[in-house]
Amino acid sequence: MSGQLTITQLEKKANEVRQDIIRMLEAAGSGHSAGPLGLADIVTALYFNIMNIDPAKPDWAERDMFFLSNGHTVPVQYAVMAERGYFDVSELTTLRKFGSRLQGHPERTKLPGLENTSGPLGSGLSQAAGYAYTLQYIDDVKHRWVYVVTGDGELNEGNIWEAAMFAGKYKLSQLIVYIDRNNIQIDGSTDDVMPLEDLRGKWESFGWHVQEIDGHNVDSVIDAASMARAISNKPSIIIAHTIPGKGVDFMEYDYKWHGVPPNKEQAKEALKKLRTLDGKITSGDIE
Repeated sequence: MSGQLTITQLEKKANEVRQDIIRMLEAAGSGHSAGPLGLADIVTALYFNIMNIDPAKPDWAERDMFFLSNGHTVPVQYAVMAERGYFDVSELTTLRKFGSRLQGHPERTKLPGLENTSGPLGSGLSQAAGYAYTLQYIDDVKHRWVYVVTGDGELNEGNIWEAAMFAGKYKLSQLIVYIDRNNIQIDGSTDDVMPLEDLRGKWESFGWHVQEIDGHNVDSVIDAASMARAISNKPSIIIAHTIPGKGVDFMEYDYKWHGVPPNKEQAKEALKKLRTLDGKITSGDIE
């Protein structure tokens, strides 16, 4: 992939993606806020720096693959894809509308560039592991990688751990997974609903290489992918610690924003906070 963005450019692009997410959700009147906002840095880094892709040729045979397992966070994927050039940004406001290509959960056949359909939680990792398994047995595709984003609440699903066993057994080193460790799910904190720790130890016991990073440090997001690609005998997990609702203070850390969109006034306030970096710059400094 040519024309990779610098770290500063990636941070700015992630902020633009967050603004897109707010506009999309407000226009839709439904959808999920916290997760997509928290994932903006990771997904932006994947599409604009890490993955080898070509928006002009979404079915390019040499491309890296991206599987969104926690499909309810798809507004962030749509926003990043639009910013990356897969389709026009103006289409984002059709989110969840009847007949739109931008369904509330990603539907692979609706939109070129989507690699998987997801709705039931837990299925995306299995889909990705199956794809990585096929790559492992084709000699001329060792340069291709399968990237996955999964939620921490999603780890409550049993088929996640079936996929973890499968990938560990077959040493699927072309499989790289980011866990969105934001500590919330629809009913509350992950510690209250179903405690996950020792999360690193769990994945290591399944035969995975594990890293932990700040999911809002774009440099760390990129470096972790580089490290994962250097691991040749096991799949990789990157536990990315993130803030749900990142960038909008009245949404941050609040699980109640898991599946709620902003209304008109809340969207206006959220956009103001994002445009000014929560007051760090004045309106005259905004481009």
